[in-house]
Amino acid sequence: MTPLVTTLLLFGTLLLLLFFGAPLLVAIGLPTAVVMLLSGMNVAAFAQRMFVAVDSFTMMAIPFFMLAGKLMEVGGMSRRIVRFADCLVGWMTGGLAHVIVVASAFFGALSGSAAATCAAIGSTLIPDMKRKGYPADFVAGLQAVAGGLGVIIPPSITMIMYGVCSGTSIGKLFVAGILPGIFLALCLMLTVRVEAGKRRIKQTSTFSGKELLKSFLDAIPALMVPIIILGGIYGGFFSPTEAGAVACVYGLLVGVFWYKEVNRDNIGAILGGALVNTVMVLIIVSASGAFSWLLTSNGVASLLGRAIGSVATNRFLFLLFSNLIFLLIGCFIESVAGILIVTPILLPQALALGIDPVHYGVIMVVNLALGLTTPPVGENQYIAAAIADIPFEQEFKASLPFLLTNFIALMVITYVPQLSLWLPGVLS
Repeated sequence: MTPLVTTLLLFGTLLLLLFFGAPLLVAIGLPTAVVMLLSGMNVAAFAQRMFVAVDSFTMMAIPFFMLAGKLMEVGGMSRRIVRFADCLVGWMTGGLAHVIVVASAFFGALSGSAAATCAAIGSTLIPDMKRKGYPADFVAGLQAVAGGLGVIIPPSITMIMYGVCSGTSIGKLFVAGILPGIFLALCLMLTVRVEAGKRRIKQTSTFSGKELLKSFLDAIPALMVPIIILGGIYGGFFSPTEAGAVACVYGLLVGVFWYKEVNRDNIGAILGGALVNTVMVLIIVSASGAFSWLLTSNGVASLLGRAIGSVATNRFLFLLFSNLIFLLIGCFIESVAGILIVTPILLPQALALGIDPVHYGVIMVVNLALGLTTPPVGENQYIAAAIADIPFEQEFKASLPFLLTNFIALMVITYVPQLSLWLPGVLS
């Protein structure tokens, strides 16, 4: 089967299945299995490639960080981070809307997951903000977009997948995501200030140094998580996978002995939630891994790469073209699957043009984070709308100013590589 025919079959069937609402696992796995059979491969090859895709020591970081995120969510860390963020920025014009952004950034540094960040912070803040008179669509739209910080600010499950797929240092990717994540958070806070003025939303609290210090001291165990993870990785004490295990142990100890909110009554729910989330991610990773392998082994990745390279002949055009592809992929495919499908096609061209793989990884992750807030997938949008108990269409419309801000910030991150590369360069 020629690369062109393989390309048309794989992507044509994939898009057709997504259009008719097939689950992502089916949309990716079915075309892969069909093309393998038509190419004369044994059906066992499909199962073998699915297994190989997850048969990696580094991949063990995913269940570890999933469990760590659950322990920190249920164990009281998310609530204390919200309180600290409230004391830190709740006195500004826009009040608790700023808290959503800051708390999402902090929790993103604990969980590594956009959906977990959106659910944990949203379920804490959105009902309270509605009771205090904040427009439900405004707070839900902001939370949906701010939740994307969970995959940009390290640790990040999406960055782990890019590191595995591209062979890039996960430690460098983690550090490279810090400044872009902070930059995105500041841009969102500026937009909150503008939108709050339009909607005449005023601050709901006054600044208190005493309360800020008290909340900071109470949140120290939670704020130590990213320091332990990044310090351990860059200090050479443990690998990213081992960092996930350390985060689990730390979250369990803090939840049981410090905050005393993890107990026999909820430990089952914590383990069950982490297990479900892990299985959902890994089954998609395995199918996407088989899909990616087929792209590479049949020459499809090279064919598409050359076609893109013939159109985008310089860095500026290539990065612009990459952003368009990433955003389109993010609208239809979950971020982890998107990484595995797109990386083999575009990364070789990026390297040929002299683009740093760490910077390219940050661009890809930021794009796919935006995909979590754009329909028809838009996982964060559905989560926030459900928490706020409003129609999805109303919530999405309110999120548009924040999405526009993120698109503008994405262009800055794309064309100012030092925003991503300066910190890894300093620490290395």
